[in-house]
Amino acid sequence: MSFKKHSRQYDLVVFGATGYTGSLCAEHITTHFPTDLKWAVAGRSAEKLQDVVRKCKALNPNRQSPEIEICNLNDTDLATLAKKTFSLITTVGPYAKYGEHAFKACAEAGTHYFDATGECVWHQNMIKKYEAPAKTTGACLFPQTAIESALSDLVTFSMVSAARSELSAPVSDVIVSVHELHGTPSGGTLHTVLGLFDIFHWKEIVGSHKPYALSPIPNSKVAPKPSFLSRLTGLNSIPDLGLMATSVTAGTNTAVVQRSWGLFKQESSLQKYFHGPNFTYREYMRARNYLGGIAMHYGLIVSGLTLMFCPPIRKMMRKFVSQPGEGPSKEEQAKEYIQIRGVATPDSATDIHKKIWCKAEYSGGMYYLTAVLLSQAALTMLQDDVDLKGGVYTPACLGHGYVDRLQDAGFKIETKVIDA
Repeated sequence: MSFKKHSRQYDLVVFGATGYTGSLCAEHITTHFPTDLKWAVAGRSAEKLQDVVRKCKALNPNRQSPEIEICNLNDTDLATLAKKTFSLITTVGPYAKYGEHAFKACAEAGTHYFDATGECVWHQNMIKKYEAPAKTTGACLFPQTAIESALSDLVTFSMVSAARSELSAPVSDVIVSVHELHGTPSGGTLHTVLGLFDIFHWKEIVGSHKPYALSPIPNSKVAPKPSFLSRLTGLNSIPDLGLMATSVTAGTNTAVVQRSWGLFKQESSLQKYFHGPNFTYREYMRARNYLGGIAMHYGLIVSGLTLMFCPPIRKMMRKFVSQPGEGPSKEEQAKEYIQIRGVATPDSATDIHKKIWCKAEYSGGMYYLTAVLLSQAALTMLQDDVDLKGGVYTPACLGHGYVDRLQDAGFKIETKVIDA
């Protein structure tokens, strides 16, 4: 499939290509993209970027090597870079500290944008500042197009699509579970978590996780309230999913899924995939046993309060965790695995005894999966007729073409109708 015609120098630029995740993006592009891609790697160090180019050449000698763009972290350099390319992937984080320059540049230049942030409060801030300019220029901006929060968003999208095609119905209650996860966080991820409360007040962070805080339109429907025992223990028993506990990523993933709901309802080109007027969403992590689930629940509460209100502990922890740019080795990545499961209830008077069940899984490095998610999202914009007019979007807005590309790249999503 050919690339879209445009007047820019590059089809794609990877900004931050010398970092841990950025180098994985360059690797995936080198080994999986069409060889006529016009692309560049960008960052501050010419020497480190030359190392990236050499590694790309060794991985695939038959493809066109990326150009090198020296770009410092400021509005001027990134505005210049954004004007040169049709699309830009940025892996330079923490995004709350360093990300706005690239976001602003792409919104104002009409450049399609993809990042790997999990910082929901920053995402909310960028919507407020740059959605209007992006709509004017036609830039399609995709923050949180990585493990947070693309997986939950795409699993939900797949179940909604199955309900519409198999049962001719929208959905009401959707429940997603991080069923299995084996992976090690990188230094960049750890420093992002530790630094977020230094940049945003805890009330802002809490506010960004309120129901439909990122959605362009409100929704009066709320998920069923847990029982007193569930609130006390953090445990829930969900039919077809099993024993569930509190998930550390539920807040930020829920915010993105709920934004998808609002975008799908609001934009005419997306309305055929609309989740439904009675849509609700919940997300958990599978508990192996009761004691483990309770320990997970209270561990998250204690660690969250500590991060919010104890700056000296945050400062101390930075000395003992991996540093930015560091991450799991190739051998460690090969052992990593993630599986997401979900169930969706059709909003139908006739199919009250049916549900949609979903399983999504990936074997391999979690940060390589992030590189796959970012790169294939950019390729979808480069090749597919994605009917988006400009603004801040979610991964699900890229539609079935994106899901199909991810399937081919190893992220498998299976849906089926089951008896309720």
